[in-house]
Amino acid sequence: MSLRLTKLQKQLCNLLQKGLPVCSRPFAEIAKLLNSDEKEVLQQTRKLKTAGVIRRIGAIINYRALGRVSTLVAAHIPQENLQEVIETVNSLRDVSHNYLRQHYYNLWFTLQAESPGQIEVTLSNLSARFDIDFHSLPVKRIFKLDVRFDTESEGQLSQDVEEIPESEAVELSESEKLILLKLQDDLEPIAKPFDFLCSEGLGTEEALRITKELIDKGVIRRIAAVVDHRKLGFVANVLFAGEVSQDKVIEAGRRLARFGIVSHCYERKTLRDWPYNLFAMMHGRSIGEIQRVVDKFIEAERIASFELLPTAAELKKQPVKHQFY
Repeated sequence: MSLRLTKLQKQLCNLLQKGLPVCSRPFAEIAKLLNSDEKEVLQQTRKLKTAGVIRRIGAIINYRALGRVSTLVAAHIPQENLQEVIETVNSLRDVSHNYLRQHYYNLWFTLQAESPGQIEVTLSNLSARFDIDFHSLPVKRIFKLDVRFDTESEGQLSQDVEEIPESEAVELSESEKLILLKLQDDLEPIAKPFDFLCSEGLGTEEALRITKELIDKGVIRRIAAVVDHRKLGFVANVLFAGEVSQDKVIEAGRRLARFGIVSHCYERKTLRDWPYNLFAMMHGRSIGEIQRVVDKFIEAERIASFELLPTAAELKKQPVKHQFY
């Protein structure tokens, strides 16, 4: 069920998704952009969090810069095993997203690890426990990575295709590790939200300087609000998987990423019985809205083979908490 937001709340949602300024009083800086004041911006931010429109405010981390890898996992889970498998997968610390989808492959989740070998071990253990095949579909190429829901344009996602972060691992100092650990927590909507980074021997200015360095190094993409798209009216969510010839997949992926309803777009490895290599997550106010975009895309690209996997239920959505000690 979507919520009716005021003009100020819509503008604020957009700015908070774009990112907080890394400074002593970021909400005061945002207030200037809105021709408002810090007190009002803080009050409205708290209202948006209480209403569930904003899930959290915190660091959006590029796990690749921490030397980690990730994969998308698909599995067919029989109904009699479904609840137990869901609970087991959701309990894994390195699972950030888990969805039930309307398809033979009904369970889809993202799994991080320190190495591809570690992912293989985790999936092998799950397969042995439940006698079910868990298929890994790692990314080969990224076309679009992130999403910001534009609350001012009646149901459009941000049109910007975000620059893809570097995948090289970054060496972190002890101070950087300490700050990054703390920035994974939900930031409070208070006048000085970064003061909690301070510790004995580490003042506000130094903490902010280190935070900016982590952003410059590509470890943190931004410090921003993550919204609940359903509260904004994006109640239809579909995973698109298409089969595209290798010589056309790059251009097709780039064109697919430009559609306003697409939040994530990747080329992924295929399976023996799963030839689909181009994936996109699509969000709309109705299935019909998504279907019209899919029809337009597959006609333009002459894609004959594809699957649409609507989201039946969101089972888990929380960032992986990275540990260094």
